[in-house]
Amino acid sequence: MNIASLLNIGRGVTALIGGGGKTTLLYTLTEELRKKGSVILCTSTHIRVPEQYPLVTGGADALRAALAEHGAVCAGTGAENGKLTAPPLPFAELAKCADYVLVEADGAKSLPLKAHAPYEPVIPPNAQRVVLVVGAAGFGKPVRDVCHRPERWAELAGVSTDDPATPEAEARVIAAEGFGDRVLVNQVESADGYAAAEELAKRLNCPVAAGSLHQRVYTCL
Repeated sequence: MNIASLLNIGRGVTALIGGGGKTTLLYTLTEELRKKGSVILCTSTHIRVPEQYPLVTGGADALRAALAEHGAVCAGTGAENGKLTAPPLPFAELAKCADYVLVEADGAKSLPLKAHAPYEPVIPPNAQRVVLVVGAAGFGKPVRDVCHRPERWAELAGVSTDDPATPEAEARVIAAEGFGDRVLVNQVESADGYAAAEELAKRLNCPVAAGSLHQRVYTCL
C-alpha cells in the first residue's frame, strides 16, 4: 500500500506538519497522487523552491494551464532568501484548480521532532486532513539536539532539555498541542524504531502509520 492510501489522503486540501521528513512526504504524496489526478503543492509558511516541479506564481488561469501540461505544480509567492511563501490565491480557490492540494504548514529546521509556537502551524481552514510527521531518529537523543523549539517541547512533555526524547514524551507533546488527525512516524528503519513507533501509537487517539519514506516501506500500527 502506498503512503497516500495509508494516510487516507482524499481530494481537497491536506496539511503536513511536524518534523522528521515533512518535505519528503510532500514530494512522495505528490508523486503518488498525480497518478490519480492533478496536484498543487505549496506552503502556508515558507519552503524552498522544489526544482522538480514547475513553479506558478500567478492566478487560477496560470495554474490550470500548468496543471494541464504537467499534472503537478508548485504554487507560491517569492520570498526572501530564494524561498516561497503562500500562493496569491486562497486555499479554497486552489482546491477548485486541482484535485489535490498539499500544504506544508510549518517548519522544523530539518530536525526530527518539534513543538509549535503560538502562531503555528498555519493550517488552511478547509483542510480535510492534517498529517503530523514524527521523526523516529530523534528518540533516545537529548531533547536539545533533536527538537525544534526544545524548551517548548520539554515544557509540554514534562522533561528537561537534557533528557532523552522518548515516544512517551512525544505522546504528551502531541496530546497537549492537539494538532493532526493522522500521525506518520518516519525514519523507522530498524526493530528498535518500530518498537518506539508502537509505543507512541498506543498512547495516541488517532490512526498512526510508521515506516521509512526513504525506503518506501510503511505499515499501519
